Amino acid sequence: MKKITAIILAAVMVLTLTACGKSKEASYDVTNYSNYNAKPDATLVYEAKTVASDELIMEEPMAMPEFNTEEYNEIVENSFVKVSTMPLSTFAADVDTGSYTNFRRMVLGDNYQLGQIPSGAVRIEEMVNYFDYSVNNKSQGAFSVQYETAACPWNPEHGLLMMTVEANKKEVDNKGNNFVYLVDTSGSMRSANKIDLVKESFKLLTESLNENDTVSIVTYASNARVVLEGAGGNNQKKIIKAIESLEVGGGTNGSGGIEGAYKCALEHFIEGGNNRVIIASDGDMNLGVTSQSGLVDLIKEKKDQGVFLTTLGFGAGNYSDANMERIADAGNGNYYYIDCIGEERRVLVEKLKETTVTVAKDVKFQVEFNPTKVSEYRLLGYENRTMAADDFNDDKKDGGEVGAGQQVTVLYELVYADGENSSSGLKYQGDRELTTAADPEEILTLSVRYKQPDGDVSALEEYPVEMTYDAPSDDLMFAAAVVEAALVINNSEYKGTASLEHAKESAKESAGKNDYRTEFCTILNRLN
Repeated sequence: MKKITAIILAAVMVLTLTACGKSKEASYDVTNYSNYNAKPDATLVYEAKTVASDELIMEEPMAMPEFNTEEYNEIVENSFVKVSTMPLSTFAADVDTGSYTNFRRMVLGDNYQLGQIPSGAVRIEEMVNYFDYSVNNKSQGAFSVQYETAACPWNPEHGLLMMTVEANKKEVDNKGNNFVYLVDTSGSMRSANKIDLVKESFKLLTESLNENDTVSIVTYASNARVVLEGAGGNNQKKIIKAIESLEVGGGTNGSGGIEGAYKCALEHFIEGGNNRVIIASDGDMNLGVTSQSGLVDLIKEKKDQGVFLTTLGFGAGNYSDANMERIADAGNGNYYYIDCIGEERRVLVEKLKETTVTVAKDVKFQVEFNPTKVSEYRLLGYENRTMAADDFNDDKKDGGEVGAGQQVTVLYELVYADGENSSSGLKYQGDRELTTAADPEEILTLSVRYKQPDGDVSALEEYPVEMTYDAPSDDLMFAAAVVEAALVINNSEYKGTASLEHAKESAKESAGKNDYRTEFCTILNRLN
């Protein structure tokens, strides 16, 4: 009976299915997820494989894990902070987007509803940073900052501040890419939305390389294995053949694979080049070093060797978002989740330089609020990236990595002051004395500290921020809609009047003709 049902479903899909990612020349159909046909508790899931002619070839039905064992780190929300007692807000930059595409997979791919989204899966900063925003205020430094204030949609008595920080360096001259593809080939990767998608991802990346580049391929299952070492980027047939030869089976010795990958990266290190390990995995590790803290320590040992890191997450059911995100944060890296061929093209082709070419490392932000303008503030997201104020000036403390032309967008909910320096409310501390720099127009100063990719000493840039009084831009309205939806999904203590319906309306009004923003509207419409 199951076989007959599968045949019928496959026939229907052949008639109605459009690929998530089309041929190389075609654009990404961001709104079509019908090739993910199973609910989280279903027994079968179908995948579509695309070829250059856009002809669809149905794969065999893939068995879903019997139990959902996906792992997410707990999010402890940032609370409101009084400016009189803590005027500095300090955190590391974060350009990861894995939370958004994993959330997209849950809703469009697996038909999750509002109450089914796992706790910890939706991280506000990664949801917001998936989208691009306009930055018109170009500076002469390493970064440019666009900012805007408006009333907070879910608490109109409060203000909402949005700041987008963009790396000015978009074109980077280097002496070549030294990529190590580190592929999880354990038994848990045996499904089309894992190993097959991994292979297609690395094929796309390989097709963009040239004679200045080198590729090594390391796999890990029960043991680590070097499949290809130091192949020239112009020898694409050899590299693709090695990718196609990968087979899955066995346990998951991720730590052994990491050791082998960094060894390859160092043996083929390109001075003045872009040296990077790219991990493709479902994050499930059960041999060697398996604890999250142990994996983080292992990556931290490697990060000062001049090799950067990208983690690409795949799959569902047993997916460990917790491991993939923490490994990236620990190792001069960034984290993406690949849910379809269109996303792999976006990450590894369209945004290749942003994804794989670091132009600033250990990037840290510190915001100093003007107490005559702001009484309290709440940082929206970045919970696992906050830092002590003193860490900002300490070059031994890690920050985040920013790629060529990449953006980091930050939002704060603000409680405005009445123009007076409000009391600290403490027994032994009264009002702080204002300096002449407390410009009545400035609500805060954003400080950005960063290092060059091969540097050890940080540089500092500062950007004063003032109130804006124009009608909210589409960028601010859309980012606010993303945050509002996240507050509802996470059942935030601070959601105020936030509702999914209002988020839908705001997103639709501000999405314009941008395909990715329109897709977000589709996701919210599917979420009940």
